[in-house]
Amino acid sequence: MLHYAVVFFVIALIAAVLGFGGIAASAAGIAKILFVIFLVLALGSMLLGLFRGR
Repeated sequence: MLHYAVVFFVIALIAAVLGFGGIAASAAGIAKILFVIFLVLALGSMLLGLFRGR
């Protein structure tokens, strides 16, 4: 999941440099959403592992 967020971030950077504002904004939005999903899943996984270890 984090890999896809980084890929969309790189696409957004390349699109911004080349002047494609709409594509850059869309790719950046997707990257943000994927990063938040990754954080939620990672935190949930850590908490689940912490409680299962007891």
